[in-house]
Amino acid sequence: MIKIAIPTRDNVVDDHFGHCDHYTVFTIDDEKNVINSERLDSPQGCGCKSNIASVMQEMGITIMLAGNMGMGAFNKLTMHGISVVRGCHGNIEEVLKSYLDGSIADSAESCSHHDCGDHEEKPVFIIPDMW
Repeated sequence: MIKIAIPTRDNVVDDHFGHCDHYTVFTIDDEKNVINSERLDSPQGCGCKSNIASVMQEMGITIMLAGNMGMGAFNKLTMHGISVVRGCHGNIEEVLKSYLDGSIADSAESCSHHDCGDHEEKPVFIIPDMW
């Protein structure tokens, strides 16, 4: 089983990890079926300065499907054993299905400042199959 978190606002992927309304956490079995979903409220303030990475690690979350985030948050999640896939957009269930089908790629794009308006273009690479 794996746990996947998605920064969520109004049932879509929030464009910026650290400012989302909440995280939707999906538990996936070995046959890639959703067996549970739960809500994890987002802490106030910036994602890289909060304890959200350690909370997610304690919950057993190992994958984050995100719209975008700064390198501070990316590094903090990675240090807590959470693989990050950036560049996700749209309905969270559709994004999850696309990831499980193997059709989501990390954009390798990060926010260079907290206003999230400046993104560097980098090559896209495919995330290896987690199974």
